[in-house]
Amino acid sequence: MDEEEENSGGDDGGGAGWLATFADLMSLLMCFFVLLLSFSEMDVLKFKRLAGSMRNAFGVQAVVNANAIPKGTSIIAQEYSPGKPDPTPLREIWQKTEDQIKDSLDVECQDLGSSNSGESGNAQRDVVIDKVQDLVGETEKDAIELATALSKEIAEGVIEVETSGRTITIRIKEHGTFASGSADLTANFKPVLKIIRGVLEETDGQFVVEGHTDNIPINTARFRSNWALSTARAVSVAHALFGGKLSQDRFAVSGYADTKPLVSHETPAGRARNRRVEVVIRQGLDEDVRDELEVIRAEDPALFQAIKEELIYRFELSPDEIF
Repeated sequence: MDEEEENSGGDDGGGAGWLATFADLMSLLMCFFVLLLSFSEMDVLKFKRLAGSMRNAFGVQAVVNANAIPKGTSIIAQEYSPGKPDPTPLREIWQKTEDQIKDSLDVECQDLGSSNSGESGNAQRDVVIDKVQDLVGETEKDAIELATALSKEIAEGVIEVETSGRTITIRIKEHGTFASGSADLTANFKPVLKIIRGVLEETDGQFVVEGHTDNIPINTARFRSNWALSTARAVSVAHALFGGKLSQDRFAVSGYADTKPLVSHETPAGRARNRRVEVVIRQGLDEDVRDELEVIRAEDPALFQAIKEELIYRFELSPDEIF
C-alpha cells in the first residue's frame, strides 16, 4: 500500500467523522432552546411596555429637525415648514404633516392671528382652571379631615363644617358655647376648641374668627350693643385658639352683630341658629396661579375677565380671592 492510499484511510465517500458529532450537538442545542421556550411565561405588562417603546420608535409620529431652509412659499408664514399649524399650551407652533417633500405651506384662508390667539387663550384658560380645580380639591380634603376630627361634635349638633371654593367654615353654635348675653366660653367647650386648634395647626391659610348675634337688642353694663357682643365672642374664641404652632398673625377677628343671618330672625329657632361664631379658613390661590392670572390680565384683559367670572361661578370663589 502506497502513501496516498494510507492517507485516504479507505474512505468510501461517507464524509468526515466530525460531521456526525457536530450534527448531534446542534440537534441537542435546538431541543434545549425549544424546551426553554416551552417552559417560559410571557409577562404581559413587560410586553405592553416593549410594544409601546417599539411603537414610539417606529411609529409615524416623529419630530423632524428642520436643518434646511423652509420650503414654504406663503408670505404669511414663511418661517414654518410644510404642514398645518398646531398651537400648544407652551406657546410653540408645531406642524403635523405626512408629506415632507411638499413644496408649499398648507395655509387656510382665514385670519390666522385671531384664530391662533383664540386657541392660545383657550389653552391658557384650561391651564388655570385645572390648577384651581386641584387647589379646590386640596381644600375639600382639609375640610374632610376637620369634619373627621370633630365628628362627635358634629353629630351632637354643636358644630358644622362646610366648604366653598378655597374657603372652609367651622360654624360654632351658641348652644353649649356661651351663656345667654355672655362672651365667656363654657368649660365644656374648651376641649373642643383644643381639637380645632390641633387641626388648624396642620391646615394652610389665614383664619378669620367672626361673631354673629340675633336681632334682639342688648344693652348691658358690659355690652351696649350686639356689635360689642359679637366681637367679644369672636375674640374669646380666637384667644382659645392661640398657642401651639398657630401664629397670631394668621388670625383676624370681626363682629357682624345681626347683619349676616343664616336664616330669618322671625322665629326663636331661626334666631338661635343665627347666634354663632364662625372660624373661616381662607386658603386663596397659590402664587403660581396668581402669577399666571397677572400675566393674562396684563396681556388680555378680556380673557382675564372671562376666566375670573368662570372661577367665581364654577368654584364659588370670591372676587377678592382672585384679585
